[in-house]
Amino acid sequence: MNILITGIAGLLGSNLADWIVANTEHTVVGIDDLSGGYKDHVNNLVNFYDYNILDDDIEKLFESYNFDIVYHFAAYAAEGLSPFVRQFNYKNNLVTTSKLVTLSIKYGISRLVFTSSMAVYGNNTVPFKEIYAPQPIDPYGIAKMACERDIQIAGEQHGLDWCIIRPHNVYGEKQNIWDKYRNVLGIWMNKHLNGQPITLFGDGTQRRAFSYIGDSVEPLWKAGVDERASKQIINLGGITNVSIGEAADTLIEVMGGGKIVKLEKRHEVHSAYSTYRKSVELLDFEHKTNLNDGLTKMWEWAQLQPKRKQFKWKEYELDVGLYEFWK
Repeated sequence: MNILITGIAGLLGSNLADWIVANTEHTVVGIDDLSGGYKDHVNNLVNFYDYNILDDDIEKLFESYNFDIVYHFAAYAAEGLSPFVRQFNYKNNLVTTSKLVTLSIKYGISRLVFTSSMAVYGNNTVPFKEIYAPQPIDPYGIAKMACERDIQIAGEQHGLDWCIIRPHNVYGEKQNIWDKYRNVLGIWMNKHLNGQPITLFGDGTQRRAFSYIGDSVEPLWKAGVDERASKQIINLGGITNVSIGEAADTLIEVMGGGKIVKLEKRHEVHSAYSTYRKSVELLDFEHKTNLNDGLTKMWEWAQLQPKRKQFKWKEYELDVGLYEFWK
């Protein structure tokens, strides 16, 4: 089979590509504009294209490779930043996804796998269940919700087969730890590597279920090839939830030191973690790696990384209400 992975330089894309080339004979084509990922994270056996989905002619790839499966991971997943870059957020998520949906229908792919987000649940009661009606509280969650619905309608009207994955707080090797707006565990590691304290928004009682990438890769693969996953929405992630403060304490223990500084509270869901039954039944998900062990692996990797410049947004679309720590 010929497989397309968008966002292949990111955490999910790069690790899934590694798994596919190591365990199958399939051809992997990857596209990424490297705005949020790094070329050295992409497996050398991948046919890589430095493309922006909206700006470049990706249709020629569909023509050349006749893809069987499309894994659409490309997105700038900075939920907290999205209220201050609304136009970018909708273009980067919704408009980009609509182009992939159109090409997937036009060229008759077998299945489109889309990574949505826990953000679609918003302030629903935890643990989040797939049957809950979405209640997003920010533009990022709204965009992901709209993408999900567009994909479902494409299935109803055009026969597109799909699987929607709602991952949550995935972390691990090849994550972008140089972005100050997303990936909290990576942000903390980068701060410690640069001699800075770990920062918490508010009192640190917010609860999340962190998910090690090594536990998620094979289920992501099965989302594209297993008949059980056809036209299913599936939560994917760790089964143990912890407070943000507890996660910070665990990381400090793993790193052998560090200080915590508490910042102003930001607009966010207080508790966000989900049920995992469907991922076990349909994708054979197994939660093998606890937070301490996963952070140990990621920290060992992070210490070997080159010193990269931290990403900072050049100009916000809106600065009204912008948090002091992002100014």
